[in-house]
Amino acid sequence: MITLSSLAGAVGVDFCVAYSAAKFAVEGFMEVLHHDVEPFGIRTTIVEPGFFRTELLVDACTTYADGSIDDYAERTTATKKQWEAMNGQQPGDPAKLADALLKVTDLDQPPQRFIAGDDCLAAVETKAKQLLDQVEASRALGSGLAHTDAS
Repeated sequence: MITLSSLAGAVGVDFCVAYSAAKFAVEGFMEVLHHDVEPFGIRTTIVEPGFFRTELLVDACTTYADGSIDDYAERTTATKKQWEAMNGQQPGDPAKLADALLKVTDLDQPPQRFIAGDDCLAAVETKAKQLLDQVEASRALGSGLAHTDAS
């Protein structure tokens, strides 16, 4: 079973709150579903593609809010220009992704997550390092919080 997520489902992306929240939910759902169906031989893979040259960023598929809160106006304008400039310039080749996905489906033990595209690989790797740093930063205050009678 393959479910399509996104770079935005693994790493929060500026000005993509609703999209990222939906993709994070997909990731959580699939991560838990994996445990429920794996004993029956059903394999799950969450596909996390980075930016691929699709029609996602064409005007017909991208809607920007008309208004902006003054405090966000400068960042909103810069982000919109960046996304518009990226249209048609995304690094990923959808045909190569399709080929890779066919190979994933042929694996006896497909990965629980398939991180697709150099941009996504780098972003997820950075996030993983940040999570490990946060574990270490939490260790002193976050450990030893169990009841004294807990084993």
